[in-house]
Amino acid sequence: MTANILVIDDDQSVRESLKELLSAEGYQVDTVESGEEGLTAVRSVDYDLALLDIRLPGLDGEVVMEEIRKQRPNTNVIIISGYGSLESAILALRLGVKDYFIKPYPVEDLLDAIYRVLTEKENRTRKAILLDQMASSIEQLKDLEGLRTTPLPARRVVTLPGGIMADLERRELWRGSERVSLTPTESNLLGNFLENRSRVLSHTELVMLVQGAEVGEEEAPEILRPMVSRLRKKLAVFPGTSHWVSNVRGIGYSFDPS
Repeated sequence: MTANILVIDDDQSVRESLKELLSAEGYQVDTVESGEEGLTAVRSVDYDLALLDIRLPGLDGEVVMEEIRKQRPNTNVIIISGYGSLESAILALRLGVKDYFIKPYPVEDLLDAIYRVLTEKENRTRKAILLDQMASSIEQLKDLEGLRTTPLPARRVVTLPGGIMADLERRELWRGSERVSLTPTESNLLGNFLENRSRVLSHTELVMLVQGAEVGEEEAPEILRPMVSRLRKKLAVFPGTSHWVSNVRGIGYSFDPS
């Protein structure tokens, strides 16, 4: 399994040993020694996993953990620390950290945890892609002659702030000559956001609206993250849209383009 991993630890021997260990497993590994450098790295690279020390010089590891969650919700985090505490463990749990290791730890246990986390992430991504492909295939089938039993709906073109136009039937966003195509799932997600502007939609509610599937409270956020991330990236083509989709921690998402 290939993956990009970031090691954030102020101990040079730990950084070097983890880089050597993980590189031997086939992972791409970057290392930094401070929280500030860690956040700079995650802003430029969409890492699959970050191995994070809690006690760091300068910017504290707990702050880094929260910022990674805000800036890169698809980046999983495993804590590796020589100074575990109940408070940091509770915060890690609240922020969805995947595992928590106190130094020294068995290397095999860490490798097993990394493999498990990356496998879960890959499976979630595959599931989201398959759901997207299924939705697209259904739409194509409906367009075949004789298979669509209801008339085509009127085009849903919505004018958004900043002169951005959204055609939810043709699945396009445009402003001037700049055009972006949406997948069926992305268009459906945007349409439901538009119909519920400024309202906080829970994770399970949003999955039901977009995918028509009833899932548990733990599974729903994992299904939504890649969907929302892809929609945000396409909206980001148009400056001034970065705040439109907000993550309401522990609850769901809200959409406010005003």
